Amino acid sequence: IAVGGTVITDTLALLLLTVIVGMATGNVDESFWWRLSASVLLCIGIILFLFPLLAHWFFKQCSDNVSQYIFVLAMVFLGAYLAQLAGLEPIIGAFLSGLALNRLIPRTSPLMNRIEFVGNAIFIPFFLIGVGMLIDYRAFFRDWESIEVALIMIVLITAAKYIAAYLTQKTFRLSPDQRTVIFGLSSAHVAATLAAVMVGYNVILGHTPDGEPIRLLSESVLNGTILMILATCTVSTFATQRGAHNIAMRNAQDDDEQPLQEDHILIPVANEQTVSELVSLSTTLKKAKSRNGLYALNAIDNKVEDPTVEKRGRKILDTAAKAAAASDNYLQALLRYDVNIANAIVSVVKERSITDIVMGMHHDRTPGGSGIGRMAADVLGQSNVTTYLYHPAQPLPTIKRHLVVVPEKAEKEAGFQMWIQKLRNIADNSGARIVFYAPESTMQYLRPARGKRSAKAEYVVSNPWDDLTALTYETKRDDCLWIVMSRRERVSYHPAMSKVPAYMEQFFADNSFVLVYPVQAGDTESRYI
Repeated sequence: IAVGGTVITDTLALLLLTVIVGMATGNVDESFWWRLSASVLLCIGIILFLFPLLAHWFFKQCSDNVSQYIFVLAMVFLGAYLAQLAGLEPIIGAFLSGLALNRLIPRTSPLMNRIEFVGNAIFIPFFLIGVGMLIDYRAFFRDWESIEVALIMIVLITAAKYIAAYLTQKTFRLSPDQRTVIFGLSSAHVAATLAAVMVGYNVILGHTPDGEPIRLLSESVLNGTILMILATCTVSTFATQRGAHNIAMRNAQDDDEQPLQEDHILIPVANEQTVSELVSLSTTLKKAKSRNGLYALNAIDNKVEDPTVEKRGRKILDTAAKAAAASDNYLQALLRYDVNIANAIVSVVKERSITDIVMGMHHDRTPGGSGIGRMAADVLGQSNVTTYLYHPAQPLPTIKRHLVVVPEKAEKEAGFQMWIQKLRNIADNSGARIVFYAPESTMQYLRPARGKRSAKAEYVVSNPWDDLTALTYETKRDDCLWIVMSRRERVSYHPAMSKVPAYMEQFFADNSFVLVYPVQAGDTESRYI
């Protein structure tokens, strides 16, 4: 808002100054207005439309840093020259050149770093030195005119900028601190003001009998302007710092008071055939309005020396990114070397503040094994985030019902509300129904409050953990089974859970199913408790 307002006010002020100079010198006639309008529109059109096209072509053809910097300087000087030809002040042309080239020069790029360094180290100091050398300090001791002009200018300009900031606050419904920041950012007067005063100072209307030049703006106005620049820059500094500090402190307090709400879902990918389904489940689990928070990880054992492994991993990550982009979601691809895959997953969980893991189901058929695969077991043992082990037998959009089997005392686990919310997202983001199977003691926590019940949810009181094979009679072809699991020796653990992976492979291999491992007590990160 402050930058946009400054561009508009400077342009209009300098245009008005051009008209006043023309009137004072007697050059204003009917052709003056047509000539000024045409030249101004042509100048602005060339800078805003032709300069970006030229810069885009040059940056594609030339990658040399020095040549790019010289090109930017040439564009700025050319813009200033065109503005001068159009009857504007050169500063307006340079300003518009910066706006035109801004989108082609990223803020974190080396070129932007060089531009800021040279500007701050050379151009700005020399400009301020030049400003200081314009003032004749002896004029302050000869009479009070310069001081009077400076005081009037400071009071009027500061009041006008405060009124503008106040009206902006009311228009955009900003806070008082934001109003203070806008006042501080817009109240400083340096380059544009000095350019306008110098133009008026250099316009000579005639001469006195003594031979002294009669200027459009006198020397007292020039000296008063220098004092006004000093005063407004000082006021601007303190006002901006005060408002920005208050805003930053308030934002920090809000961040501390509000719990972590954004979903960060990690998708470990290793099989290109199941990547799309894992991404599809992840996008369905999160809130529809959230377009970020998806991470795909391809972990590589750092002992492997096969160069094709990394190439295959990047191809899988590209597939995941395209699958997310198809649903208008942004997915961040991560390729990581580590001592083992489980360690890579656990490290990323901590680094990226992951809230959920969605990974493919791998059956472990070794005697005495966990049934879910050694890697998944290691991840569950070393991390405590909601983990979904997914076996996609058919595309997720073709699922008609989600059957959720909940163990007794599941409501006493730390992550109960987390996976419940994810299932609500499933209901909101898809047209499938959700059927909950749970004991009566747990069902009362699954049912939503009166008035919030959804037509997509159904609640069946039962305890299928005594005979898991009975679920075969309830499950239809287009159903997806959700089995809420528990780690050993936790509150909701049931001995039959150790047999679930084998049962799923034996009886429900043709159905999609998800094993849900919620956050449980013992987590060291307080946000889950």
